[in-house]
Amino acid sequence: MRFLILSCLILCAASCKTSEEKTSRENTTNDIGVPDDLSAISTKSFREFKVLDSKYINNSELWGVFKDDLRDFTESTYNELKPLVLDQDIPTIQKHINARKLSYEQLTKFYLYRIRQFDRENELSLNSVIALNPNIIAEAKQKDRELLNKMLKHPIFGMPILLKDNINTAGIPTTAGAVALKDNTVEDAFIVNQLKYKGALILGKANLSEWAYFFCGDCPSGYSAIGGQTLNPYGRKVIDTGGSSSGSGVAVSANFCAAAIGSETSGSILSPASQNSTVGFKPTIGLLSRSGIIPISSTLDTAGPITKNVVDNAILLDALIGEDKSDTKSVFDPSVKYYTPSNFEKASFKKKRFGAFKSLMEDELYANAINVLKTQGAEIVEIEALDIALPGFLRLLNLDMKKDLVAYLNTYGNKNLGYTSIEDIMAFNNKDSLNVMPYGQSLFQGIADDSATEEEFTKIKTTLKTNGKCFFDEPMKAHNLDGILSINNYHASHAAVAEYPAITVPMGYTDGGVPKGLTFISSRLTELQLLQWAYVYEQASEMRTAPVNYN
Repeated sequence: MRFLILSCLILCAASCKTSEEKTSRENTTNDIGVPDDLSAISTKSFREFKVLDSKYINNSELWGVFKDDLRDFTESTYNELKPLVLDQDIPTIQKHINARKLSYEQLTKFYLYRIRQFDRENELSLNSVIALNPNIIAEAKQKDRELLNKMLKHPIFGMPILLKDNINTAGIPTTAGAVALKDNTVEDAFIVNQLKYKGALILGKANLSEWAYFFCGDCPSGYSAIGGQTLNPYGRKVIDTGGSSSGSGVAVSANFCAAAIGSETSGSILSPASQNSTVGFKPTIGLLSRSGIIPISSTLDTAGPITKNVVDNAILLDALIGEDKSDTKSVFDPSVKYYTPSNFEKASFKKKRFGAFKSLMEDELYANAINVLKTQGAEIVEIEALDIALPGFLRLLNLDMKKDLVAYLNTYGNKNLGYTSIEDIMAFNNKDSLNVMPYGQSLFQGIADDSATEEEFTKIKTTLKTNGKCFFDEPMKAHNLDGILSINNYHASHAAVAEYPAITVPMGYTDGGVPKGLTFISSRLTELQLLQWAYVYEQASEMRTAPVNYN
């Protein structure tokens, strides 16, 4: 064992070089470089879109089911409830409900009212919600009855949650934004069962970059054929939404739900969370079950919470955890509680050491955030970003998705779909390419064309994980660091292959009004510490401002 550890350290030291390069799968600024084989799956700058509105969502049908139930929810009622709900955290909302100032039914109607008012077919439309739970109001009324019977099990009880539309949900098709899956009616994913067991309400599904942004290649983040083009509330058609959990980030920012679930392979939570001035958490791979989630990569995929604040993020993460014996990477420690008030009351930066990338100190928002950490007692060590490539990253995604998607269809998909391979779905798309895939399907073609022996595939995965861990472990060991500080999803790819957790918190806005996030990254299963650090920074900086046109 000692020889193995020594060998690993020697390998790490030999392969680590300093560099100013900042890498990510889904970079949100043009001046951030990416490894060559990640360029195809990095966010593109778009100002003209081929498609804005969905051709597959009928607004009249979407809202027809709620017509009678929403008749008595007037603008006057909405305005009376705004101070109780808008931008409030979950504990505050629960406090209002327990004081009988608000009910779960009213809370649900409040979010439905906002979605109907802002999300589609108007000058402020955001296209962030792809489907709604037709039974949500009846379910909210049931939560009000259960509250009277003291059945509140968890702070998430009665909270209306949106799920990214690659997460299986009973009663609502799970499409990944793809027309090929428009009839994919399924049972609940493991994490949805966890939410429902804790008492959460499933409000509906959030739009996403189609197939979690591993489909078209040259396309804007936030676009799907089913959901249309998601837009950023801080700058419609001007500021990128980030992806692929675009609808989740936008819907939370615009107060369309209490919180939302996204998923990440490499940057797909961190990117939209930071781009929409929300808190996004990508946990250690395996902390949350992936069963029943349409995959890209069983090696790297994870679900994660997107919320307006850190406390809500901890509540949602705590509601999602649980051991899933069908997920080979599942890890679960029932003794760890990610949300208790005492977790945050004792949170502190004292005696904590963080690495800040020298190359990022030119970013004024980042530099200001570093100063906030210092005033709170953190020790900051400026470090050089190590020049560690991620060879074969795109091939890992290709090779995983080729087998993982088929496994999903066989195990969790609707049995009537009839697809047995990625080529079957490509053939379906080619039948109506103008509507189904206006930006093409070049990444799917790459999946179809790729192949490797088991030995080659294992080598790709081993090299990537070694390199990813080395990128963080080397400076953390050399400088005795507790964590690394980044921006948005700039280092998401290295965190992805290392399988390390990361949380991003709003750190302000550029002169052009573009939101940015301070991202904390640390080693495996340090979620509680990350939440505490994010909370201390959030409370000390108070940088989040809600989008002005949606209040």
